[in-house]
Amino acid sequence: MQSTKKILSALDLKPFRFSPPLFLSILLFIIIVIGTLLLKLPISTVHPISWLDALFLSTSASTVTGLSPFETGQTFTFFGQIVLMLLIQVGGIGVMAFAVFFVILLGKKVSIRQRQLMQEALNVPSIGGVIRLVSWILIFSFVIELIGTFFLAFRFVPEFGWGKGLYYGLFHSISGFNQAGFSLFPGSMSQYIGDPIVNLTMIMMITLGGIGFTVLAELLSTHRYHKLSLHAQVMITGTLIINVIGVLAIFIIEYANPHTLGPLSIGNKFWAAFFQGISPRTAGLTTIDPAGLSQASLLLTMLMMFIGAGSTSTSGGIKLTTFMIIIAQVFTFLKGRREVVINKRTVNHQVIVRAVSIISISVIVVLLAVFLLCLSENQPFVVILFEVISAFGTAGESIGATAHLSAFGKIVIMCVMFFGKVGPLTLAFSVTKRSHVDIRYPDGEIYTG
Repeated sequence: MQSTKKILSALDLKPFRFSPPLFLSILLFIIIVIGTLLLKLPISTVHPISWLDALFLSTSASTVTGLSPFETGQTFTFFGQIVLMLLIQVGGIGVMAFAVFFVILLGKKVSIRQRQLMQEALNVPSIGGVIRLVSWILIFSFVIELIGTFFLAFRFVPEFGWGKGLYYGLFHSISGFNQAGFSLFPGSMSQYIGDPIVNLTMIMMITLGGIGFTVLAELLSTHRYHKLSLHAQVMITGTLIINVIGVLAIFIIEYANPHTLGPLSIGNKFWAAFFQGISPRTAGLTTIDPAGLSQASLLLTMLMMFIGAGSTSTSGGIKLTTFMIIIAQVFTFLKGRREVVINKRTVNHQVIVRAVSIISISVIVVLLAVFLLCLSENQPFVVILFEVISAFGTAGESIGATAHLSAFGKIVIMCVMFFGKVGPLTLAFSVTKRSHVDIRYPDGEIYTG
């Protein structure tokens, strides 16, 4: 107990001068290293894997991505699967949330510095109430994951027995809620393509995990849409719109595709389109092989993975609210207006600048990674682009690139996964020094368009 207190006391960071973004990045890196060491143990795998593959899997699990060169259920022992599940849980909810939780359990007072770290980790505007939010997030996450396990048990227990059935339910519930994309079944969830219980439960877990903890907290406190914050309103509306578009588009485009929905019955077509239209945004679990999708569906899937889900959620990507703000800005410009107005609320100029910066940095990183993989990998451009966007969005879907990546290619994808999890601005602020200059220079004219 004393040694634990000494470790946790380091969270006060008094001897260090790390910025919150840099410290959070370091914490995630430490978790990845610990996961690598555990996954390399002989008791973790059925057959030995290389250090690079152990690092790749640990990075994929800790960043809740789901990309893997192996079939999880066939490569890892029960111990290895438990390690993966713990990495997914800690990576999804956040290492700082668990650290603060243990600080509270030990009866220690949460310092201002720790509150600032939690504010940065959760991307909330102020430190007021952040500890209450952390406690709520942990309790809510565990309860939802247990509910998901309960419903999945109705399908898995009759098939695998009580022990294995409950374990499979728990693993996939955690994987779904944290948007991880890992599955213990060959071919992800394809053997349950038409199963209503599995489909509805997994989509429920994916949606709740991706909409954002702050939005969920608001929904539990008030059930009236007009009383929600602008962020919650935009997030809920955007989620409904993009989910409906994704499901309908996949259903229509892939309806006659012999490699995806074509051979299925009309009922299974609906369930497959329902799952594929929602899951790719961050979850990565699939019921059809994404490699068989048409080019139009692949492009749509890449767009959804790039956008991701909600801020303060377990997902990656640029975040849905960022995308919605940019769309609103475009319409504002086309209408000749000065201010961006959403639901009779003016969006702060700094929020728009932040959204533009997030998208710009993200596009640059994705293009750089694609360029490097085009140099190192002997694979089609679409396959490489899909892999990079999947890694950036921490989505975990692959159309065949992961298993054939070179050592250099795996390093590139690991960096992209790390970048996608930490976030463009968080990582940028980790390596740069923010300056506040009150000097204003004369306006200059630059022609665009």
